[in-house]
Amino acid sequence: MPLTKEKTAAIFTQFGGSAANTGSIEGQIAQLTERISQISGHLQQNKKDFSTHRGLMQLVGKRKRLLNYLQKHNLTGYRQLIEKLGIRK
Repeated sequence: MPLTKEKTAAIFTQFGGSAANTGSIEGQIAQLTERISQISGHLQQNKKDFSTHRGLMQLVGKRKRLLNYLQKHNLTGYRQLIEKLGIRK
């Protein structure tokens, strides 16, 4: 269920500028968002998979920390990213 190399490269190209720029905060947040949506779909079918639920909570926490960092250092980039990803209401 992990992301394929092509999907990861596409995410980083769209949000990080290039496929080789895997260290960009925006790209990392977009990649975590994609992974979170995949795991959420898995958990809707497998409600008793508690180890995957724990992993999901860790990914959500990591994304939250990265979003807080981005918000402190680049507020306009933060606002644009959450609008593109649709993760805040």
